[in-house]
Amino acid sequence: MLKKIKESKMQISLIFVTILLTVFILAQIFSIITHTTWNALLSSLFDEEIQFAIKLSLTTSVVSTLLCIVVSIPVAYYIARYKFPGKIIVNTILDVPLALPPLVAGVGLLIFFGTTSFGKTLSEQGLALVFTPLGIIVAQFFVNVPYMFRIVRGTFEGINPRYEHVSKTLGCTDGQTFWKVTLPMAKNGILAGSVITWSKGIGEFGAALMIAGATRMKTETLPISLYLNMSCGELNLAIASATILIIISLVSLFIFEKYGGFTHVF
Repeated sequence: MLKKIKESKMQISLIFVTILLTVFILAQIFSIITHTTWNALLSSLFDEEIQFAIKLSLTTSVVSTLLCIVVSIPVAYYIARYKFPGKIIVNTILDVPLALPPLVAGVGLLIFFGTTSFGKTLSEQGLALVFTPLGIIVAQFFVNVPYMFRIVRGTFEGINPRYEHVSKTLGCTDGQTFWKVTLPMAKNGILAGSVITWSKGIGEFGAALMIAGATRMKTETLPISLYLNMSCGELNLAIASATILIIISLVSLFIFEKYGGFTHVF
């Protein structure tokens, strides 16, 4: 009896902490959305500057996410399926952008593409990355590719290799097995990783600010627009940017949770 009472008290305590944390998070979201009137919010959403920020954010985040997918799938599959010397070191290096503060990552990108001979050569060939939208794509890719990599790697590790062995015994090559067996089985993990990578790409601020700058109507993504308008006291425009980012985050997290993305991150 005493044991049941203790368990009941513990459950009540856990429920209280859970509710408290949930309310705290929701309070931050509602404090942003409800800080302005709906009329002011809707008019701000159709402002030319916000429209530009939306288009640039969507374009850069989609391109960077596609790059993350193309690069992460083969790398994640190789690391998940094969053993090689230095595997732990390679894994650690691939995860470095996760630990780096975005501003530090942006400084590294700025120096690499702005001062090195490689960066200068790219610029001479018409691929200028510093203070251009291309720099935003590179920043989003560098910061977010580890998320995609870790999710896809976890997905591949969760697929029983026996399916691949059976496929090969039936006459399929390694390539055919990957495309017809492994990849279809990993589609949920890839979808979850793609959605969260895209969402984080849209919200990338620090690294993009360092390499691409904060120029209105040129390198102004939604986070940059939020920063610029808050700095200038344009609260309605800032809240419009924040509201769009909140909606994108909530939808992305819902999809990510639905397809089991969190089980593959760590």
